[in-house]
Amino acid sequence: MKAMVRDTYGSPDLLELRDIDIPEIADDEVLVHVHAAGVGRDVWHVMRGLPYPIRLAGYGFRAPKNPVIGSDVAGVVEAVGKNVSRFQPGDEVFGIGKGSYAEYVCAREAKLAPKPANLTFEQAAVLAIMGSTALQALRDHGRVEPGQEVLIIGASGGVGTYAVQIAKAFGAHVTGVCSTQKVEMVRSIGADHVIDYKREDFAEGDQRYDVILDIGGNSTLARLRRALASQGILVIVGGEGGGRWLGGTDRQLRAMMLSPFVGQKLGTFVNKENHEDLLVLKELTESGKITPVIDRTYPLSEVPEAMRHLEAGHARGKVVITV
Repeated sequence: MKAMVRDTYGSPDLLELRDIDIPEIADDEVLVHVHAAGVGRDVWHVMRGLPYPIRLAGYGFRAPKNPVIGSDVAGVVEAVGKNVSRFQPGDEVFGIGKGSYAEYVCAREAKLAPKPANLTFEQAAVLAIMGSTALQALRDHGRVEPGQEVLIIGASGGVGTYAVQIAKAFGAHVTGVCSTQKVEMVRSIGADHVIDYKREDFAEGDQRYDVILDIGGNSTLARLRRALASQGILVIVGGEGGGRWLGGTDRQLRAMMLSPFVGQKLGTFVNKENHEDLLVLKELTESGKITPVIDRTYPLSEVPEAMRHLEAGHARGKVVITV
């Protein structure tokens, strides 16, 4: 099969399209014939091998254990392991696989769900990781309730576009923060108010928010707390910068250390990918409450170009690889 692989961590220049063997599935796994795969910061970090703690999370410290990159996937079940009961060959599915930039990928049964009937494979391929991250951030950690004021920093990105729509589905009044060229897009997906961070500082006004979701931002904790209600909740999702070891996670660590000593709840979390939340996302999309926002698509042979586009920060929503 064709697959986009690399032998070492580093830049997109190291990626090559090669012919490799179709992977063999374990008893609890499904072999998926890939139709489309998502491009996100999670894949970028694995490609780069940065920050270093990522390598200790099972990816291989000196060199990648799995040469094929990619996680988000949508496609058709080709074969199932003997312990798989939810799926059978021919089923259309979406979820998380182990190296989805390929013609075939292995995925655990617990990390797949039936593809939403109203989505294309391209749309479904960008739903699982970013959608479940936004869902868990708002539902489980932000505990968003109807009528609350919710601020989403990074509203135009992969997680942010889902967060805007999910917060609206929960009945919140949503303010999104993004750059000038992305304001109209964020407004079009349901944000009640949009702040262009190049022209306005969300922390300088009188508005205080019940929940702030900061996605890969770099605002100081002091600025975030200034915009947060006295009993509000701050959820930091990811982070950029911060060097090869911390990779922007220092803010998250400081937030958790400070939280017990202030009235506000400050924290972060790690997305727990699971079948149940994929079903929630399926229901939300089929009911029309959320729609994946796709910036552009690339064929499998152009994964390096897709990664460079992501690195440049130009994406409005998600980038898709078609196979």
